[in-house]
Amino acid sequence: MDNTTSIAIASIAVAGFSTCIGCIAPALGESKAISTALNSLAQQPDAAPTITRTLFVGLAMIESTAIYCFVVSMILIFANPFWTHVIAQAGSK
Repeated sequence: MDNTTSIAIASIAVAGFSTCIGCIAPALGESKAISTALNSLAQQPDAAPTITRTLFVGLAMIESTAIYCFVVSMILIFANPFWTHVIAQAGSK
């Protein structure tokens, strides 16, 4: 197995792992945030606008983590800098 193949296998495995963790962790965080917000709304209905606004800002921040993991996965699969380095090293030999 040459270097390009091993880099491709490692990149695909890491991209898959990054996507798995990048989807599971934010989903768990969002469910905990929504659960806590609904609990707070049930206890203090007068604070609904403040709790809702804070909840949506928090959900956006949590969701950005999943988007960053997706972007890293796409970079590893389609624009991997290691491949260009290995190909350039192979071409110079």
